[in-house]
Amino acid sequence: MLALWLLVFITGLAVGSFLNVCIYRLPLGQSLVTPPSHCPKCNHRLGAGELVPVLSYLMLRGKCRCCGARISPRYPVVELATGLAFVLLVMVFGWQIKTLGYLILFCGLLTASLIDWDHQIIPDQISLLLVGAGLILQALQSTGTLINGIIGGLLGGGLLLVLAVLSKGGMGGGDIKLVTGIGVFLGWQLLLVSLFLSFIIGSLLSGIWILIKRQGLKTAVPFGPFLSLGAIITLFYGEQILNWYLNCF
Repeated sequence: MLALWLLVFITGLAVGSFLNVCIYRLPLGQSLVTPPSHCPKCNHRLGAGELVPVLSYLMLRGKCRCCGARISPRYPVVELATGLAFVLLVMVFGWQIKTLGYLILFCGLLTASLIDWDHQIIPDQISLLLVGAGLILQALQSTGTLINGIIGGLLGGGLLLVLAVLSKGGMGGGDIKLVTGIGVFLGWQLLLVSLFLSFIIGSLLSGIWILIKRQGLKTAVPFGPFLSLGAIITLFYGEQILNWYLNCF
């Protein structure tokens, strides 16, 4: 059994390594396939020994072997986070189609969050992938889950579209599309829980960030990471939060 969990963890590390490629290249409009992985400073093509998740970073001491340029610690952090998330999601939800969907959702949300944090954009490729994958995986479960997913996607996208209009651009198109994908995976009830958590977390952390940076209230803060965090919390605790809320009446 330990060997099986180790395999899940290693798979997550490998997927995390690919997510790093997506995070770096997608906002630049570059291909995810070519050119092969290389140092962005000296263009040194990375060999197999330099592409091992986490271990390569440690062995290279966080620097390029050729030019000595610093490698961001985000790379091993993303790989470790993905590996641990794979193990946790499989442990909690078991070996089922729904779990596969949650793995895809986590990868999409992590990628979208970091790109949004760096560039204040959420590439359409990520949101469309989530919507498409979510619809397929929901359809493989049952007609009921598919309908719930469709309603969740339309409700999520519709609510944020209304907010974008009312706030006159305060909510971006990337956020709207991302929430559509989240809604497809979670269904309409859990989507509402996810949005509630996202706005609460976003308000608190944004306020703290603005105070620390001593910036004005009109400072643009990417909302994608908060939408993603709300969705991840909902995956694990959404049912309990929803039941607690309903029992209050």
